[in-house]
Amino acid sequence: MTATAHGRLAAPTTAPRNGERVDEVARTPRFVVEQISSGVLDAPVDYLQADDEWVVVLAGRATLEVGGESLELTAGDWVLLPAGVPHRLVRTERGTSWLAVTST
Repeated sequence: MTATAHGRLAAPTTAPRNGERVDEVARTPRFVVEQISSGVLDAPVDYLQADDEWVVVLAGRATLEVGGESLELTAGDWVLLPAGVPHRLVRTERGTSWLAVTST
């Protein structure tokens, strides 16, 4: 990478009322950074990803189930999700903001 990049994350108040919005923040050949803005979930969402992912909650609250364990996440909490590990997003409150870094 020869050039720098900069920007600003979206405010938690811009989260959708329901569901989630994913905005790509940065990309290199080795990783992708995304901001996830969460509203209230209509139902739990199951994930099984092909790449490693590290997520941190910037604002709000969420419940994530990983390997039979329920994680209550608030601002500052982070989780490393290795590739191939099933996980379920059970609940989010409107205005929950995440930063996700995924290997490529």
